[in-house]
Amino acid sequence: MDRAEKGTLAVVNSVVLRSSGQNLTLPGTAIEMTSRIGKPLLLGLAALAVRSRVKR
Repeated sequence: MDRAEKGTLAVVNSVVLRSSGQNLTLPGTAIEMTSRIGKPLLLGLAALAVRSRVKR
């Protein structure tokens, strides 16, 4: 990895996401970031789906 990639990953992990502390490859890091963003999104969509079923 070059310095720009390392710097970008460090900033994103420290500001937006919490790093797991493991040394991951670039694809592994991308998957971890995607899952950290996707899980709350899916949980919110599930809550909306349950809410719409209960309102009926």
